[in-house]
Amino acid sequence: PPLPSLPAAAPPPFRLRGRRPAPGAAALPRAARACGAAAEPAPPAMFPRAPLPAEPRRDEPRRAAAGGRRRARARGGGAALLPSMLMFAVILASSGLLLMIEKGILAEVKPLQPAAGEPARRGGGAEPRAELEAEVLRDVRNRTLRGVCGQPAMPRSVWELPAGQRRTVLRHLLVSDKHRFLYCYVPKVACSNWKRILKVLDGALESVDVKLKMDHKSDLVFLGDMKPEEISYRLKNYYKFIFVRNPMERLLSAYRNKFGEIKEYQQRYGVEIVRRYRKNGGNSAGDDVTFSEFLRYLLDEEVERMNEHWMPIYNLCQPCAVRYDFIGSYERLDADANYVLERVRSPSFVRFPARQPWYNPVTAETLHYYLCNAQRRLVKELLLKYILDFSLFAYPLPNITSEFCRQ
Repeated sequence: PPLPSLPAAAPPPFRLRGRRPAPGAAALPRAARACGAAAEPAPPAMFPRAPLPAEPRRDEPRRAAAGGRRRARARGGGAALLPSMLMFAVILASSGLLLMIEKGILAEVKPLQPAAGEPARRGGGAEPRAELEAEVLRDVRNRTLRGVCGQPAMPRSVWELPAGQRRTVLRHLLVSDKHRFLYCYVPKVACSNWKRILKVLDGALESVDVKLKMDHKSDLVFLGDMKPEEISYRLKNYYKFIFVRNPMERLLSAYRNKFGEIKEYQQRYGVEIVRRYRKNGGNSAGDDVTFSEFLRYLLDEEVERMNEHWMPIYNLCQPCAVRYDFIGSYERLDADANYVLERVRSPSFVRFPARQPWYNPVTAETLHYYLCNAQRRLVKELLLKYILDFSLFAYPLPNITSEFCRQ
């Protein structure tokens, strides 16, 4: 229904009892009336913001309309409220709940405009809105990491980690002394292509397009093979970066690749998984593992003993103990990879490899299909095991409600 008409004169300034109006509250930008805004319920006091003047109770239509204007101003003035919203995200992330609201936050926040004179990122001119949204997401990740890693119980360096965790992260940090950077590789997040780039930069490989089976050990320098003083120097002085991916999408990619294509994994893991979770599964060759059986296996495994292809990114790269200078994402692989290559001053002929035509990526529809056909209890329990990957790297929790899956 249309909103009730309001008198032309501005309403008198009302005050909260015993308190003065917050400075700047009246200066929020106006927003056009939204159809049906007066009928919406008032939003809960989720985000810290300046209190608005109270409305008189004697005039309900005016009070409802003013509430609609306040809600419209809150939606339209997302850029002004961004810092407090991000701080709230940090607080939630420390309790492992950030991603339950993260998608809603990013949907309502208008990206900040770059400051005058600020240099644009490479490729920013082609899709300015996408670049600004990426900057907002990076800011969320950085603030969340600072908030969580600033807690007293969190490690401040790799030397504060237990021996097993320290071995894991040092074994996944690749070194380029020539270009002074450290890269923490995460399996199923384009790590093979990054290893090719490191080999090209060090002269061990002629081109990233060479048609050779990838050797994941030779011609690569691992930080864990160095002496403690050499490790400390590089952690302090080298540029450090990592690439992350939606946790459930990464797990599905590992499942389809390892149990659908790699015989070694079928024999080493698949046979055991089927024998453990399926009646009369002793005759399986390990190539028929179901996704639900794979999820049950992950739930029963200790995180520190997991295979690197499904170990949480947090445990692989320890982002609190290693303060990374840049966190790239699989979703913006080309743009973020080009940014890193420019940042480490790689030669112009070195480029990130193009996706191979035979590669069959995990799409959103594919992920929804697998999750909706898996046992919902398994998915929900598994989310807790990977909650740090969801929260620290700002990925939304998957929607597995009955209504969504029926659609």
